[in-house]
Parts: sequence; C-alpha cells; structure tokens
Amino acid sequence: MAEVRDFTSYAGKLNRGDSSQRQSDGEPSYKEKIRNHKLAVVFRTSAIVLGSILLIAIIYIGWRDKEYSEAVITDVTTISNGLDSSVLGLNGHVIQYSKDGVSCISSNGQVLWNQTYEMQNPIAHTCGDVVAVGDYNGHNIYVSNTGGILGEVDTNLPIREFCVSSQGVVAAVLDGIDVTWIFLYDAQGNTLANFKTTMKDSGYPVSISISPNGELVCVSYLYPEDGSLKTSVAFFNFGSVGQNSIDNYVSGYDYPSIVVPYVQFMNNSSAFAVSDERIMFYTGAEKPVSQAEIFTGEEEIKGIYFNDSYMGVVFPNSTTDGKYRLQVYSDKGENVLNTYFDMDYTEIVFNNNQIIIYNEDDCLIRDMSGHVKYEGSFETPVRTLIPGSIRSRFTLVTTNNVQTMNLK
Repeated sequence: MAEVRDFTSYAGKLNRGDSSQRQSDGEPSYKEKIRNHKLAVVFRTSAIVLGSILLIAIIYIGWRDKEYSEAVITDVTTISNGLDSSVLGLNGHVIQYSKDGVSCISSNGQVLWNQTYEMQNPIAHTCGDVVAVGDYNGHNIYVSNTGGILGEVDTNLPIREFCVSSQGVVAAVLDGIDVTWIFLYDAQGNTLANFKTTMKDSGYPVSISISPNGELVCVSYLYPEDGSLKTSVAFFNFGSVGQNSIDNYVSGYDYPSIVVPYVQFMNNSSAFAVSDERIMFYTGAEKPVSQAEIFTGEEEIKGIYFNDSYMGVVFPNSTTDGKYRLQVYSDKGENVLNTYFDMDYTEIVFNNNQIIIYNEDDCLIRDMSGHVKYEGSFETPVRTLIPGSIRSRFTLVTTNNVQTMNLK
C-alpha cells in the first residue's frame, strides 16, 4: 500500500486536477458545489424561519383580534353572599367583606379562609394578591393575601385613609388631636416609619398611595394660601435613597388654586394624580418627576380606572358617538385610545390588553384599539366580574353563587 506523507499537498493536487477536469467538462467545480450547497441550506433555513414567523404572526393576530359571539356558563357553586357584604376581585380570587368579617373564595367557589372582626365602616384596598380591610374612623386594619391572614394593624388613632402594597406594607393617614399623622406598618402591625403634618406647615393629607414594592409613598396635601386653596403632591422614599433626605421627602409639585383629591401608583415607577382641571403623570422609581399633564378643563370626570400599564378616565359625552367617552393613557401619560360607549356601567377593568365594561346585566369587552371583542348580557345579575388567567375566561359573582364564564 502506498503511503502518502504530505496529505495537504496531495489533496491540493487532487483538487486542482479535479477542478480542471470538471471545468473542462463544463461542470461546476467541487468548491462551487460546496458554495451552492451552503447557499441552498441558508435559503431553506431562511424560508423555514420566515414561514414560522409568518405563521406565528397569523396565529397571534387571529388570537388578538378574535371576536366572541356567546358566553357559556359553567362551574356554578352556591355561596353565602349577604346583601350587606361587598365583593371584589383579588388576583383571580373573590374577596367578600362586611362589618362582621372578610373571606377569600377561589374561582370555583371554595372558601379558602375567613377572618371575623367588628367594624362600623369597612373599607378594602388591594395590590397584587394582597388585600387590606380597615375600619374608617376606627383603628384596625387586617392584612391578608390569597394564602391567608398576614396580620393585624392597630393604629391607636382614628383611620382617615390607608393603602397597601403588594408586600403587605400599609400606609395610613391617622387623625391626631392637633396634627395628622402618616404611619407605615408592616403586615404584622409593626411601625416602620411615621411623620406628622399640620395645616399650617404642609396642609391636610387628602389622598395617599404606596408603590407596590412599598418603597415610595405619594401624598396629596391641601392647604389654604392667600385666600384660596393650594395642593402639593409630595413623594417620600423609604428605601435606601430616601434615608439621606429630610423626612424621606425626595420630590414634590405645587398646584396653586386647584384641588387634587386622588393620587395613585400604577407600578413601582409610575404614578398619577387627578385634579378638578387636569391629570398629572409622574415617573421614577427613586425620585419621581413630572412626566405629563393632561388638561381636562371643566369636563366632569365620571370615573378613574387603572392597572399597572393603563389608566382610563370616563367623561360624559354629548355627541352621537356614545353616551360616554373613555380616554386611555399609558403609564407615561401617552393617550393611547379614545373610545365611546352607551352602556351605563358599574365597573371598568383593564386586564390582558382588554377593556372590560360591565354592569349587573350587560358586558362589553374591547381591545386596546377600541375593537369590540364581545357584547352580551348576563343570565343572572352580576355583582362582580373577575378576569381569569385566560383572556376569554371570567369569574362571575352573583348574589347566590360563583360562576365561570367562557367566551366562545
């Protein structure tokens, strides 16, 4: 057997000989065949990728723009639901509370936990999967999540306003003898921070909101100035950034001659405030700054609705477009949609890029472009509608039962 010691040189000769032979026969060379093969592979791969992207896009658009013509009711479970109780949704679950206690019910009607108490004027606030139920003018706040009771806060002073974060941190406005206090508590009732306010120095706190992570607190103060009212929207940071600031104050804005009765965090870095003439948006996870202002003039605001991405304002409308006008803004204050509807409503919910408008008898669902996805009536009067994890599935709470509504 012959031995080839210089294989590279030998292979080169073979390739040169093969190339010249094939070229003399008018056929593509070996290198040309390799190059053509690679090009063919790239072309086929690109075609498969583009085809897959196109298919995914078609499926997504079909899913996004799908319209529903009927609602199928399943999984009907009887519950004890007193007429004096209030019902709200909590991360797909049902929270029912009254003067006597609060309970959490799963979407299939199973009672997960309950807490008894005695309150004169119970108020509930939620964030994420946390709910806090407090007694207005009382001094008890019960903090829970979908898994059970987290703790109880005893404020020792009358409660005027409170809110809760997704971490279970409670911010409360408390009425003292000569001053008004703002306290922060953990879910077990331990004091995390507090500061006092007076009408002379800072004004009276009329609205308060806490960020989902519990680090930022926004307060709207109202106080008289030169014979008129003035509002100051202040931000306090209780994280590491705010430790170097006096009273944890990190930013704020004054609004002469207007009243700002409502402030609200949408997420950890976005908040908004509503006045009698404008809507203000703020952004920043450490020291919030003014992002946008939308002037509403003398138009009456019928309602404010929001989730972590969108905020909607309902105005009465006098044109033939509809009885109501819903203006939707992003968390940065960008106007993303103006849409009209005629239905008298009890609630508007933003969920899964859908706008759900309903009352006890009727339901209207639109997407974020204003396209109608479903319009229909309930078989039984509905007290609360709670979106599920699937955008076509909802939990309905009536006076007697919990139902699952599937859109088809």
